[in-house]
Amino acid sequence: MSAAEDDILVPFLIDAGAIRGRLVRLGPALDGILAGHAYPPAVAARLAETLALAAALAGSLKFDGVFTLQLQAEGAIPLIVADVTSDGNLRGYARYDAERLAVAEAADGPPVPRYLGPGFLAFTVDQGPDTNRYQGIVALDGDTLEDCAQEYFRQSEQLETAFKLAVRSPRDGAGWQAAAVMVQRMPTGPSSPIFTAEEAAEAWNRAVILLHSAREAELFDPKLPAERLIYRLYHGDGVQMHDTRRLQARCRCEAGRVGDTLRSFPRAQVEEMRDDSGRVVVTCEFCKTDYVFADTDLDRLYAA
Repeated sequence: MSAAEDDILVPFLIDAGAIRGRLVRLGPALDGILAGHAYPPAVAARLAETLALAAALAGSLKFDGVFTLQLQAEGAIPLIVADVTSDGNLRGYARYDAERLAVAEAADGPPVPRYLGPGFLAFTVDQGPDTNRYQGIVALDGDTLEDCAQEYFRQSEQLETAFKLAVRSPRDGAGWQAAAVMVQRMPTGPSSPIFTAEEAAEAWNRAVILLHSAREAELFDPKLPAERLIYRLYHGDGVQMHDTRRLQARCRCEAGRVGDTLRSFPRAQVEEMRDDSGRVVVTCEFCKTDYVFADTDLDRLYAA
């Protein structure tokens, strides 16, 4: 058996395509995203979980652009953003209140009410300036991120969907890891398998039970490839796996784009942003790269 790989998404079908699934494993990509932020472990774990969910959701869509998953809330972690491009590029960041986080860490309870509190979960697909953006929103009413995502599909998409998410903090020489497994009951159509209503319901219930039977140790087992794990779960349901997709940490920020953003403001307003050395420094919230603009840079920017 070959070693398991991280930073991948594996699509699969079961029950002759009546149910589709996605398995995501993240490893080094998480370390790359988290490296420049020095987040407390509780914040890093929530961001890692959100990135895994975003990758699974993006992998279930046909789009050419950027899929963004955003959590906005009133608690100790008021903002988490994760986005995934159609090429598999991941990035994300979080904001937190240190004092409120200390209170949350000392408390008990499920993660959403404990760390996030009231708020909403937003899904956005942006395919460029010449297309309409798609957005869906659901309240953060569940105990876990899994609950909230499932509620979105129940309310907005009317597709029965189930998730299993897991995060593992660095240990034994390994970095951060996150995993997501998603199964979704597909709508019936001319090419759908012929099931009675009872058979279809039974197949869906079995798929969900098997999903939740996956243990964290299996999700992160370095000797258990993703395809083998999927087969272990669903070999009795005619599982079919599609080509593995690669995922990687890669920010989309660049100097030209930052300059265009600055130029959209009056120069006098931009000059008020100078630091003690007289330069304007713009820091990307995702990757923490600093873009520095001296007066000569601003001259060129506003002369363009």
